[in-house]
Amino acid sequence: IDEIEALSSIYGEDWCVVDEDEKIYCIKVNDCLDQPKWTLCLQVILPPGYPTAEPPIYQLNAPWLRGQDYMDLANSLEEIYVQNLGESILYLWVEKIREVLIEKARTSDPEPDIKKTSEEVDEDDGDDFLLGYQPIQEDPIKMLNYITSESQEVDEELPSIHHGNPITDRRSTFQAHLAPVVTPRQVKRVLEKLYENKKIASATHNIYAYRIYCEDKQTFLQDCEDDGETAAGGRLLHLMQILNVHNVLVVVSRWYGGILLGPDRFKHINNCARNVLVE
Repeated sequence: IDEIEALSSIYGEDWCVVDEDEKIYCIKVNDCLDQPKWTLCLQVILPPGYPTAEPPIYQLNAPWLRGQDYMDLANSLEEIYVQNLGESILYLWVEKIREVLIEKARTSDPEPDIKKTSEEVDEDDGDDFLLGYQPIQEDPIKMLNYITSESQEVDEELPSIHHGNPITDRRSTFQAHLAPVVTPRQVKRVLEKLYENKKIASATHNIYAYRIYCEDKQTFLQDCEDDGETAAGGRLLHLMQILNVHNVLVVVSRWYGGILLGPDRFKHINNCARNVLVE
């Protein structure tokens, strides 16, 4: 309890209590610059045996953190735990992470690429949230190419795209986009058009699902994509099945704000999708 109170007073708004009863906490760590370039969220669960007998259960969250960078940082945290067995180590962990971020800011590492955290989404965008279409250099579409083979190069009309109202919670923003579709190629075209918008392309996750009714076979062609948000695409598709919608593509963009939302994120994803479908 003393450690938690101390961390709360040291880190202020960057310290977040996710679940007091379950002892789940989150802290946003950055590189200390006036305009931070590198940010990471450390989520910890303190088990009953912490600190004397059990280490914290932790998760490192940053869209740019992957591969060897992740392993190196995880190994550093494990080493701190081993060197300080039985002692409170959260402060040491946070400052180690900050040290790594400061070093990244000092080196020639470029800024995080297309998968940015949503601190980079201006909070005062308001009605201009989806203005300013500009092409981007990288094609973020991960699938559908296997469905739309080269023999299907007929240039089908781009369906109209409707954008729902954004939902914001603890600095994370969610927004749904919808288009009527009757072929997989139209799905691909809509995704390409959406990703031309730099703000949508920079979302932490772009979760989507579609259902197309095939009249001749009297069956549904449907698929979904999590885009890094585990199980979110399947939940979105399940919502569409429950509502019995068809010939439609729904995309939900999430810009992560540095504070873990837990299960609430799925509620916001589905609420965004439901609202845009009703509209």
